[in-house]
Amino acid sequence: MRHHRCVTTSARHPNVAYTDGACSGNPGPGGWAWAIPGGRFASGAEGHSTNQRMELTAAHQALSSIQGPLTIVSDSTYVVHCFRDKWYEGWRKRGWKNSKREPVANQDLWEPFINEYLERGDVTFEWVKGHAGDPMNDLVDRLAVEAAVTQAGRTGEGEPTDLGPPDAVGPSRDRRDKRLPAGRLVLVAGHRPGDVGGYGENPISDAVRARIGELLVGLRNVDGPFTVVSGLRLGAEQLGAEAALEQGFALVAVLPFPAPDALWPPEARRRFAGLVAQAKKALILDRKVPTSKQGAGMALGKRDDWLAQQVDTAVVVWDRQDAEVGRLVRVLEDHLGADQVLFVQP
Repeated sequence: MRHHRCVTTSARHPNVAYTDGACSGNPGPGGWAWAIPGGRFASGAEGHSTNQRMELTAAHQALSSIQGPLTIVSDSTYVVHCFRDKWYEGWRKRGWKNSKREPVANQDLWEPFINEYLERGDVTFEWVKGHAGDPMNDLVDRLAVEAAVTQAGRTGEGEPTDLGPPDAVGPSRDRRDKRLPAGRLVLVAGHRPGDVGGYGENPISDAVRARIGELLVGLRNVDGPFTVVSGLRLGAEQLGAEAALEQGFALVAVLPFPAPDALWPPEARRRFAGLVAQAKKALILDRKVPTSKQGAGMALGKRDDWLAQQVDTAVVVWDRQDAEVGRLVRVLEDHLGADQVLFVQP
């Protein structure tokens, strides 16, 4: 892979480089870009790639092209969390296997990137919210999209005047439902009760609730405060809502239609009512109550699509086998990008 002429900076004044990747389809033709505020920029293209691979390539290109102390700013938690949380330490110890003992995805890109990062020892990473009006994040987004579409990169100084609009990946603030609170929204969803230990309290559901809570706290520590969104269905959605409340997060309940708990057992209905009462807000998407199981399923599907268009990040309880949850994951990844969908193993 061709690298660009190095930019040198002093140890006293580290460079800041913004990076981004884009794909026209996922997978599809890809583009990457990096830019220094008020300084140089570079972009490049690949004929067939993915969003994650382009995000990785953009950050690695910046690291390889810019000498001296460097802060890389990215809207990809996939990139930033690897270095902030030192995912690479476990990967290397396990022979490039993840925590499930499966091969690490994109190892061919991660391994040289991490090796160079460790060899340098003067690079840090920061997360920036994408598509939220940050001028430099928008600039590298536009450069990456241009490279993906035209399959041609460019280099230069300052900001080009002939770029198109930023990529549309991620929730547009113009499309945010006005009933939702401002700021970052994190959805919790996933398995139904049968896959999290059953309908009553049990060790499996307790462990899942605790893991969700730990992940939410970790996200807050890295990315700042946010509101948790839940549909409050039995299973992972309610466990996520309970974990959020236990950890002091504001909760918004999003219901597909009035009284979705009408046919539940009394104890389940009491639990549901308690969570609705503790929510900062409860939204009902359709005032018409379905008259059949098929109608209820369609309403839930519409709710899932609506949620995917509104939230910024999703935490999904999934064993990577269940087809229903898998469909939800694909919807979320299509709207948010794969790096904004995080998983908890039941």
